[in-house]
Amino acid sequence: MEKIIDTTDRIEKTIEIAAPVERVWQALTDHREFGQWFRVTLDMPFVPGEVARGKVAYPGFEHIGFEVTVAAMERPGYFAFRWHPYPADPQVDYSQEEPTLVEFRLEPVEAGTRLTVVESGFDRLPKHRMPEAFRMNEGGWEQQVKNIKAHVEAPGT
Repeated sequence: MEKIIDTTDRIEKTIEIAAPVERVWQALTDHREFGQWFRVTLDMPFVPGEVARGKVAYPGFEHIGFEVTVAAMERPGYFAFRWHPYPADPQVDYSQEEPTLVEFRLEPVEAGTRLTVVESGFDRLPKHRMPEAFRMNEGGWEQQVKNIKAHVEAPGT
């Protein structure tokens, strides 16, 4: 797995998955399947221009809501949403902050699919919050690309 950090504004992770692009696309864009590997429960499917809401299902973070606005779904190679990164404090209203953009790009490779995840826009967060949000999402995306790989490559999926 390749790890690239260009600036404090952007996180980028790339991983190769031994599955066809269509299979990885399904794992990314079907809200139930996304929830399995991302560890969230979503109340509705992903629809471009609409908000998808749910709850984080990762142990210790169940108090955190999950909300994304789907920016694009261009089958089978590009899925993007906007969200408020690391909204860990239930007493804080994050809605006044500029959201970051999360982009998933899929491309066929000999081994199956190359998935690149980019989250950008951290420099627009409040200065007191940006370092922790960046650090937590850097580690989060490191784990999430491993999660989707394991999920998609698991027998029977």
